[in-house]
Parts: sequence; structure tokens; C-alpha cells
Amino acid sequence: MEVFIEWSYFGLFIASFLAGSILPFSSELVLSGLLAAGANRSGCLLAATAGNFLGGMTCFWIGRLGNIEWIEKYLKVKGSTLQKTLTFLHGKGSAMAFFSFVPIVGDLLSVSLGYMRANCWIAGSSMLLGKFLRYLVWMDITYGILHLFN
Repeated sequence: MEVFIEWSYFGLFIASFLAGSILPFSSELVLSGLLAAGANRSGCLLAATAGNFLGGMTCFWIGRLGNIEWIEKYLKVKGSTLQKTLTFLHGKGSAMAFFSFVPIVGDLLSVSLGYMRANCWIAGSSMLLGKFLRYLVWMDITYGILHLFN
């Protein structure tokens, strides 16, 4: 985590991208570390949101390729899990991408929406809004905790 903090906004972008993809990674720790070090709030919000959004859209487009073998092999998503998620999402629409910020489930939502050929503009906009609000709330929590110790 220290390396990502040392790389500042670029490190936060990379950490957020990794967290937004199927890899288990905590970009929140990097974000909190940068904020604690005095980094600019707007710069952090932009870097974290952009990285996480692009990671999520990568999952979306991999799902859109529609190759179950690739999804199982590279994203480590079982076909049965994908099918359950597809059943859940049926009829709910592209706006469900808003919830792609939810740990573990969010990656599966992104892949499934891509696989379902959901409208990429609605899914992308919803995903961007969800990820933006996630980091905005996390930053407020971080500042609240930092103010307790100052």
C-alpha cells in the first residue's frame, strides 16, 4: 500500500483500477493514506473515481465478449454464479450498474451486465455515479476520523 501512496494520485488511480476490476484490492486504504498525508480532496476523488470506473468498465466489456470460458478462466467467476446473477438482473435494467461499487458483488454485476448486452451508456453512467458517491462518502468518513485525532 505504501508504494501506491508514494505514487500519489497515479498510485491511487492504479489502486482504484485494480479494486474496480475483479482483483481483490483496497483502494480505500490508499485514498485514506493520501488524505491523511494532506493530498488534495478533488484530485483524490478524481483519481479514485476514474480508476475504479475504468476497472469496472473493463469487467463490463469482458462480460460483453460473451465467452463463458474466458469469464470463468480469467475472472474466476463460475458459470453457475454468472447464471444466478443473470437471473437476478433479468428485467432490472442497466441502471443496476450503480451498485457495482459494492465489494465482491459489484464485479459480478459489471460482468453480468456486459454479458447481458446492457446499454453501455446507461450502465456506464450509473456505474460512474455509484463509484463517485462511494468515494465521496469514504472521504467524509476519513476526514471525520482524522478530525477525531487532531
